[in-house]
Amino acid sequence: MRLRTVLATVTAGLAAATTCLSAGGPAAANTPSAHACSPAVSIDRFSDALDKTSYDGTFVGNFSALAVDRDGSLAALSDRSSLFSLDARTLAPRGVVPLADENGAALDSEGLVIDRDGTRLVTSETEPSIRRYSEDGHILDRLPVPDALRVAPAGRAVSNGTFEGLTWFRGGRSLLASMEYALSGDTSGAVRFQTWRRNGAGFALSTQYAYQPDAGLGVPEVQSLPDGRLLVLERGFTSGVGNTVRLYLADPRHATDTSGVENLTGQDGVRLVRKTLLADIAACPTLGATAKQPQPNPLLDNIEGMTVTGRSKGGFKVLLVSDDNQNAVQTTRFYYLSVKPAR
Repeated sequence: MRLRTVLATVTAGLAAATTCLSAGGPAAANTPSAHACSPAVSIDRFSDALDKTSYDGTFVGNFSALAVDRDGSLAALSDRSSLFSLDARTLAPRGVVPLADENGAALDSEGLVIDRDGTRLVTSETEPSIRRYSEDGHILDRLPVPDALRVAPAGRAVSNGTFEGLTWFRGGRSLLASMEYALSGDTSGAVRFQTWRRNGAGFALSTQYAYQPDAGLGVPEVQSLPDGRLLVLERGFTSGVGNTVRLYLADPRHATDTSGVENLTGQDGVRLVRKTLLADIAACPTLGATAKQPQPNPLLDNIEGMTVTGRSKGGFKVLLVSDDNQNAVQTTRFYYLSVKPAR
């Protein structure tokens, strides 16, 4: 999503851990505590290697989503309608595919998953929509979207606040998209998580859930874990202060199906998706990072994309990326995390 000021209270203090060098440099300390953001999350390194670069005539940045491709490479989605293939180890671009809607117009592309047959499912928060693309960028079809989730006046969604996150769900049998902000009329502030089940070669609408972000924050990304729980990013921005980015573990398994609930008021008996804070990224060690604008921690930027890249001892390797909005005071930065969610 393009830069949007969201009033948010930044509550986490800066970490006092030993400062380390960025990606490619030696760490000043190798003890786990030197990299800890919280008991559940540590940051291994970061990389600014792609910041303000170009590839094949296309600006490399504006990243809104990440996914691991079938060949092990990294797919990085720009919200300016470009899908990059990156080397998983070096981040060097290998290729770029332009994306467009059925009329050839650009998308506000925000969420990405790659299916087992190589097709790409991409959200656009303009309508919103989810389209299936071939590997070379041709539209194959489009998933149905509930009327209420459409941008007003067609529906009740606010502009620039719809499908930001996209992930496989229930072992790939379902797909889940997260709205960034609440619908008009959902006075509790809870956001909707919509799912689709596989239906032959396509997808059909399925269960919907309600998730409550922290006050002033939205949901830019969501990723599924093998046990059915979710990693959820929450994010906000306060001018003159900087970004708030928090990582939550969420469990939708006992949440109410809200597909038939017109308004989420907080007094409707709806069981929300349960969530547990894993880390406030402002509490991570700086690792020597610098910021081009005020931030509560210079490591922070407009973090918007996330993918699980593999398993680690007792947990998972998670990669985050920031959306620089092609803005001189923001940075395209990749964050390498180790996450150990409680069982």
